[in-house]
Amino acid sequence: MNKQFLLYIVVFTNILLSGCSSRHVPAPVSSLNNNVNDLRGTVNINGGYYKVQKGDTLYSIAFSAGQDFRVLAKNNSIPAPYIIFPGQTISLTAQPVKIKKHKKYTNPSKKSTEKKQKSNKKLKKELDPPKQREYVQKQASNKVSNTKRLSSSKVQWLWPAKGKVTKRFSNKENGYKGLQITNHKGAPVLAAAQGTVVYAGNALRGYGNLIILKHNDDYLSAYAHNSKLLVKEKQKIKAGQKIAEIGNSESSVTALRFEIRYRGKAVNPAKYLP
Repeated sequence: MNKQFLLYIVVFTNILLSGCSSRHVPAPVSSLNNNVNDLRGTVNINGGYYKVQKGDTLYSIAFSAGQDFRVLAKNNSIPAPYIIFPGQTISLTAQPVKIKKHKKYTNPSKKSTEKKQKSNKKLKKELDPPKQREYVQKQASNKVSNTKRLSSSKVQWLWPAKGKVTKRFSNKENGYKGLQITNHKGAPVLAAAQGTVVYAGNALRGYGNLIILKHNDDYLSAYAHNSKLLVKEKQKIKAGQKIAEIGNSESSVTALRFEIRYRGKAVNPAKYLP
C-alpha cells in the first residue's frame, strides 16, 4: 500500500509541474504585434544627442534639428555619402576644439634681439611687393569662388501643387515654416525643382508621410502630410515630376505642407516660387 501511495504522489506531482511549465511558454512575436512598422520610432530631437533609428537618414535628422546636413556630418566625422546606422549616436552640437598648450616663451638676449630686428627690416623690404601681389591674387580668386558659390545656389523653382494657400510662412519662433496648399485628397504633389530624394517616410513627428529632396549643397525642399509616396530614397527626380499625393497624415487639414530649407534653415517659399 505504501509503495502504491508513493507512486500516486509522484505521478500527481509530475502532472502539476508539466501544467505550470506550459503556462510560461512565451507567446509568438507575431501574436504580440502584427505590424512591423509600429516598431519604428519617430525622430524626436531633444537635447544635444540623437540615437539613430531604422529608417532615419542624416538629412532627416538635420531637417528635424534645423541644421545644415554638412555641419552635422562634419561634427560627427561622417564622410559622404553620409551613411548612418541604427543605434548610432549623433551629436547635435559642435565638439569642443582641443587647444594645444604652447611652451613658455623665454626672452632672448639684447644682441640677438637687435640682430633679429635688423634682419626683419631687410626681409620686410624684400617681401612687401610679393605680399601685395599675393593679396590682390587672393582677392581675385575669392571673387571667382564666390561667383561659383552663388551660381551653384540657383535653383529653378515651380509650384509643388495646385490649390489655395491657407497658411503662409512666419518668422516667429513657433510660426509656420512653410506654405500650406489646400486641395482634395489624392491631388498630385510635384517636385518643385530637379533633385534627389534624400528621405521618404513617416518618422519625423508632425510631418506625416514626408519627402525631402536635395537640389544642391545649399537647398532642400520638403513635402509633408501626403496620402501616398510615389518615390524612393536616392531616386533622381525631374522638376514637375509627380512624387506624391495630397493627404492629411498627422494633420487635421487635407493639404500639402511645403518647405524650403537653405543650409538647414527654413526660408519663405513665396520668395522663391514663380
